[in-house]
Amino acid sequence: MLGAATSLPNLACAAPGPLARTIPSSGEIIPPVGLGTWITFNVGDDAVLRDACADVMDAFFKSGGAMIDSSPMYGSSQPVIGHGLRNIGRPDALFSADKVWTSTGSRGRVQIERSRAYWGVDRFDLLQVHNLLAWEEHLETLNAMKGDGRLRYIGITTSEGRRHDLFEEIMRKEPLDFVQFSYNIVDREAEERLLPLAAERGIAVIVNRPFRQGALTRRLEAETLPGWAADIGAVTWAQVILKFILSHPAVTVVIPATTRVEHVQENLAAASEPLPDRKLRERMATYVQDL
Repeated sequence: MLGAATSLPNLACAAPGPLARTIPSSGEIIPPVGLGTWITFNVGDDAVLRDACADVMDAFFKSGGAMIDSSPMYGSSQPVIGHGLRNIGRPDALFSADKVWTSTGSRGRVQIERSRAYWGVDRFDLLQVHNLLAWEEHLETLNAMKGDGRLRYIGITTSEGRRHDLFEEIMRKEPLDFVQFSYNIVDREAEERLLPLAAERGIAVIVNRPFRQGALTRRLEAETLPGWAADIGAVTWAQVILKFILSHPAVTVVIPATTRVEHVQENLAAASEPLPDRKLRERMATYVQDL
């Protein structure tokens, strides 16, 4: 997510061959770079900014993306997604991922229906309990919806390293399709328990906050890319970070957020071979930590 479009290299040629990941519970194939909407799509009724978000979505799908992730907590992001989908014509590739976020389980269905109407979709592909709020009641609702064919996948989320003990407990006992949590080249706590447990339990992993809400890429933008970046086909720091995340075998999808077309193209271009091996992963993390 660095630099203007005119200053970026030919991202489409950064590395050969698009990556794909498998959702363990179904075997469905999904592109590994999605689109987050926290903050970036919370633009209210501003017509210019809504159209700019639609342009980002259009570029996202044209670059091979599928999963868009949102939440009722994200202000106007849901209706802005709906605006974008109407503008570009809802792509067949869309994998709609949203959340339920209300402290009362009985209000979950009403909130979900409102979210679905904002998006303008017939049903969501994935619904997640946001930050474990009223998780037992909401998982009961989501399981019932899945059983009735009104939902394809269910999951839970957390962010910024919060409540990992409870998160792990739920992962061990509930039949989840997806989990979502924070992970990147400097925030690696998830490697200790959550990522191995997801692999063990056959749960797909969505990674949020890959760039620490832009703070990580801003910190690195003045630094020259090291020589090993070319070995993995990375031409920007954003691609280095995304390739590090995607090189963990338990990661299914990473969902960077952006407001700019050139950045979404840059992010999607990172979803290609080669990826770093274990030795290079450690070298990359040490290098960034030392900067």
